[in-house]
Amino acid sequence: MLRNLNQQLETGQDRPTRIAIVNNDRCKPSKCRQECRKYCPVVKIGKMCIEVTPADKIAFISEALCNGCGICSKKCPFEAVKIINIPSNLTKDVTHRYSANSFKLHRLPVPRTGVVLGLVGTNGIGKSTALKILAGKLKPNLGNFTDPPDWAQILTHFRGSELQNYFRKIVEDDLKAVIKPQYVDQIPRAVKGAVQELMIKKDDCGIQEDICQQLDLMKVRDRNVEDLSGGELQRFACAMVCIQKADIYMFDEPSSYLDVKQRLKVAKAIRNLVDFDKYVIVVEHDLAVLDFLSDYICCLYGVPGAYGVVTFPSGVREGINIFLDGFIPSENMRFRETSLTFRIAENAEEEKVKVCRYTYPDMMKVMGNFTLHIEGGQFTDSEIIVMLGENGTGKTTFIRMLAGKLEPDHGGKCPNLNVSYKPQKISPKYHGTVRQLFHERIRDAYIHPQFISDVMRPLNIDNIIDQNVQNLSGGELQRVALTLCLGKPADVYLIDEPSAYLDSEQRIHAAKVIKRFIMHAKKTAFVVEHDFIMATYMADRVIVFDGTPSIDTKANRSQSLLNGMNKFLESLDITFRRDPNNFRPRINKLNSARDVEQKKAGHYFFLED
Repeated sequence: MLRNLNQQLETGQDRPTRIAIVNNDRCKPSKCRQECRKYCPVVKIGKMCIEVTPADKIAFISEALCNGCGICSKKCPFEAVKIINIPSNLTKDVTHRYSANSFKLHRLPVPRTGVVLGLVGTNGIGKSTALKILAGKLKPNLGNFTDPPDWAQILTHFRGSELQNYFRKIVEDDLKAVIKPQYVDQIPRAVKGAVQELMIKKDDCGIQEDICQQLDLMKVRDRNVEDLSGGELQRFACAMVCIQKADIYMFDEPSSYLDVKQRLKVAKAIRNLVDFDKYVIVVEHDLAVLDFLSDYICCLYGVPGAYGVVTFPSGVREGINIFLDGFIPSENMRFRETSLTFRIAENAEEEKVKVCRYTYPDMMKVMGNFTLHIEGGQFTDSEIIVMLGENGTGKTTFIRMLAGKLEPDHGGKCPNLNVSYKPQKISPKYHGTVRQLFHERIRDAYIHPQFISDVMRPLNIDNIIDQNVQNLSGGELQRVALTLCLGKPADVYLIDEPSAYLDSEQRIHAAKVIKRFIMHAKKTAFVVEHDFIMATYMADRVIVFDGTPSIDTKANRSQSLLNGMNKFLESLDITFRRDPNNFRPRINKLNSARDVEQKKAGHYFFLED
């Protein structure tokens, strides 16, 4: 009875300005002394603020009675409890909460017909939850998880806003929604059959042939879904959404596994869906792609896994800049302590004396029907060389040759170097915690104060260091793999796609970590990266790969950032400018005045505006 009373208090009119989060995986009442309840000052004066019974799998914390002291979170031996204060103006804006002491979402993005709405925010902040609600797959409970409201109450809650009409259409079944799922690698478990057969079944518009050509799926139409690679699965999933007749089109991270050229093709296919009576909503972590395909932006901020808040819609430039600045001018609200900028001139260290100089010869590698030609080149210390090219052009093959894992078939051999290699695909085989893994592999580095401040802290390793490696998510595994790579003493660091599975904010932190570490350690890094913003931020020099993917390709000699980017962007037929506030690269709209002007002058890429 008391617990029900507490829950009614929490979902009533006088809502608390704090939330209590209890992690289901970490809370183990049977294995601790229930320190959270034992030390709680509210419990000591006789109020049941924290309840734990033998039948409970996790503790229950009453947010209505909690005084926000945070003692329970400090005393919990498993770090399962978080007490988080939230802005008081959000207490009446709860859209959905899953259960007591769990994640809740404040507000919703506002979809509009005839435009593309982009959503940007960190992982675990509520983007996928918002998509499910807007698609009609999840009924918003307005924070009342014990007695969920009916649709009449929900429509009354959103009265006077654009969402009222939107949800009315959802209720009356006027809107059909199709969603491109976030985790495309799970599609083969749910869908069986050949690509072409599945697409013919779903083709409501008679355009599957055109979409297959546009998204480079013609060669894989006869293959079964379970035989597709990650990039092919991503393009197949996007194509399946594009060929259906619907009122709401939703794409959850459509650029994962794709190279730059494929990302632009998918972005153009999404733009082609825009119609006067259609809703198009996209969640994307590649800020350059998000900028290119969106008409306006909603940011999400908060505490991952605890609560998320959706900002009001802004223009594309303003919305992405709000996310990077960590400040919302219209609400006078700061949600991040530091701003994120991309000024290359500021990030480049002063020119240092580079004493180590290595060379690699002309080489050729033949793998079945695929041939890779490599032009000889050289590299020095304190230098990051970024490899740019389509999937299937041999970037990972070149990385593996430098690492000594593949021998060239013709030409000279790579110099014998001490290398540290982060592979493209990360499979967690280790049984134990992250701390135990670090102790075995990088014992000296992970306890060194400099490494902790330069690498582990920016990558937020502290939050996962005592978790089992087998239980880590894709983004957490990526951060652990990057830490392992940088923690191993080496002459050359070979890093293959460090942005995979990371959200927008984590990608920027990862890029800064790699740049700072390589410069301070006076080492060399070869990086394969498809996120254009990350690539341009890290690169001192670039190697451009061209040719026919998976058949015959060439790795050109390394060039300066400006010349290499100009050559690469010319092959893609796109131009970039820089934002005057934070200097992030922005793709010019095709055939815009700026685009035509830059192409005419041959300036496809600018270091500074």
